[in-house]
Amino acid sequence: MNVPLRALQTFEAVGRCGSVTAAAAELGVTPGAVSQQIRRAEECLGISLVERRGRRVELTRWGRLYYQDITQGFRQFALAEERLARARADSSLVVSALSSVVNKWIGRKIFDWQGLHPEAHVRILGTDLEPHFGTDSVDFRLTYGARAGRHAHYAELFRDCVVPACAPALLQGATLASPADIFRFPLLHIEWDREFQPFPRWSDLARRLGLAPVATDPLVSFALSSTAIDAAVNRRGFVLAQLSMISDELAVGTLVVPFDIRLPLPESYVLAWDAAALQKPFGPAFRSWVQALGRAQQQAGGLPDVLAELK
Repeated sequence: MNVPLRALQTFEAVGRCGSVTAAAAELGVTPGAVSQQIRRAEECLGISLVERRGRRVELTRWGRLYYQDITQGFRQFALAEERLARARADSSLVVSALSSVVNKWIGRKIFDWQGLHPEAHVRILGTDLEPHFGTDSVDFRLTYGARAGRHAHYAELFRDCVVPACAPALLQGATLASPADIFRFPLLHIEWDREFQPFPRWSDLARRLGLAPVATDPLVSFALSSTAIDAAVNRRGFVLAQLSMISDELAVGTLVVPFDIRLPLPESYVLAWDAAALQKPFGPAFRSWVQALGRAQQQAGGLPDVLAELK
């Protein structure tokens, strides 16, 4: 018969404190309740654990042997509570995001968060692999589309658009009378993961403009939006760039959008989180801050507001 946890706790307190009265004071019960729990443990084990020496009690031979083992268990309980308390008080947050989102969006904006919360520490991981909350040491995840369904808690951030962008130097000496003239320049292609719904391509832009089918077979393709954008900055051609990822380039003039033609992405960017992250000191504030970024990006994209709490 297993000894009840309450009886174990009482016996451990008696062995550590050296008296029934001291153990009762620590546990907040009467001495009679302590004696009752000791007897219950002895009945379960079929041995005597303590013997009285006047007002004090001493552990029997079996009691000392038993105490040595169970005290290690209670010490481990205390260490577990301390570890949990330290984890909850940890001011650091681990944020996982798609690689291009790190390079061109959250990795740029995180310094604004740091300015608002200088005592908070944020570690950003750029990876296309979805984390397993509760197993991986990740608090938040910035992902895209249907991948959000792998997580228990998530909210839609914004639906992005792509626009045809290039470096100003690419246009030197050239005349762009209409958007159709874009197709006279090198076109940079982005290959999105097949798991995602089809991403807008140059052929989609041609259809949008009412042009005859245009040969757009790529000579060079990029697996990451961020590297295709960098190639465009280096005057390698036009890129269908996401508005969320080129705001800095547009602001400093390393990229321009000669014709503001916006093609919406088929799915939205999403913020997912581990429920435990909201119990960290800066967890709720960080989630609110990212959601505010999403609302601002949604307005900048010029599309209907699709923000909604999904889970």
